[in-house]
Amino acid sequence: MSLLTRPAVAGLVAKVMQRVTVMADRRSGGRGSAAASHARFSEYPRRIRELTIPTSIAPARATVYLPAHDEPAPPVHVNFHGGGYVMTLTELDDPLCRFLAAEAGAVVINVGYVVAPQHPFPAPPRQAYEIVRWVAAHGAEEGWDGGRLTVGGQSAGGGLAAAVARQAFEEGGPSIALQVLHYPPLDLATGVRNKRAAIAKPMLRPWMGDVFDTSYVPDVRRRLDPLVSPAHPSDTADLKGIAPSLVITAEYDLLRAEGERYAERLRGVGALVDHHEVRGADHGYDGTDDEKARDVYTIIARRIREAVEVGRNRGVGRRGRRT
Repeated sequence: MSLLTRPAVAGLVAKVMQRVTVMADRRSGGRGSAAASHARFSEYPRRIRELTIPTSIAPARATVYLPAHDEPAPPVHVNFHGGGYVMTLTELDDPLCRFLAAEAGAVVINVGYVVAPQHPFPAPPRQAYEIVRWVAAHGAEEGWDGGRLTVGGQSAGGGLAAAVARQAFEEGGPSIALQVLHYPPLDLATGVRNKRAAIAKPMLRPWMGDVFDTSYVPDVRRRLDPLVSPAHPSDTADLKGIAPSLVITAEYDLLRAEGERYAERLRGVGALVDHHEVRGADHGYDGTDDEKARDVYTIIARRIREAVEVGRNRGVGRRGRRT
């Protein structure tokens, strides 16, 4: 058994990873990953404002991306970044958020949520759910339509989006028109070393999985929780009525199989809008491959537009209630 499956060791490594990322950004003097992200898809303007969302866990800082057209109350999409539930990588999703704001015509809220090991499970998914509830309830004063709400995320952010949709399903709202799950981790109960990728050296290495999984959920028994592992066979709840979903998996990704399992589970209850596999791609492919990223972001934007249009046609009110 790897030393990295010991919570104290994994937590120490995770904190070192966090510090290295912060130091690299400082040394770059603004020319690092954030600047590189801002330069991608430069045809989409960066129209933003900052926002702090109150939650019982901690205040959540967020960047609000505004669509190009000044619609009185556009739909709203809440985005959760990736990073193994450990890294705070909100700026890496800047190209995606600008793209979706322009192409989906939605306000996009890019959330900086709490991360492990400082805030292990269940803090991140609970905070994420409270953030989405707040967004749904405060559209009138903030300038978006909280009744036309979608959520999504990449990697760990996709896992959080799935957890938000599950809590909304179990706790009676808010109404979510679409959950976008982009190469998400959906089965932490299965050890990372028991997962197989289609290539010999996938981007996600076993040591990374040990650090991320152990930091996020130190108690292995809690990894069976449906908010952590909805793709594990132990979760047999009837999900009929959960938010419609777009599941995106990558052909070479170590997490591909669990994404496929969850897509089939959602299909079985009529909650799968689409399962799209990105051929010839590994985990995090969209961070470096602009062509594949553009193709997939276009699919996401189209599915968001379709989902919120259905909400408009059904007469969903601005606080998620039927009118």
